[in-house]
Amino acid sequence: MNTLVDTAIKATCKNGYIVIYMESGVEIRFPISNNRRLAQGTNKQLNNIEISPYGLHWPDLDEDLSFRGLIEGDYGQYAGNRTSRCSQPPKAVAEVVIGVRQLSESFA
Repeated sequence: MNTLVDTAIKATCKNGYIVIYMESGVEIRFPISNNRRLAQGTNKQLNNIEISPYGLHWPDLDEDLSFRGLIEGDYGQYAGNRTSRCSQPPKAVAEVVIGVRQLSESFA
């Protein structure tokens, strides 16, 4: 069984993306436009994010996304006319995981 060995410490809506800051310094981001429910949300709704050990929840938008799904390129309900999962998950993973950087630099 695979387990997520990192912990999300903060999630926010920033410049058209949901950005998740992990304890290790890794930053995960995905475009809001890739999820139908999130794409219709206001800035206030998009920033009302609850973090659980398994993923993110937007109570105002009734949307839940798992960390595992996000890493695999699954952004939930796709806003376009195809399935929600990326057609090329390995490339999606490279785009989702922006890289490691110190959190102090992220908040500076």
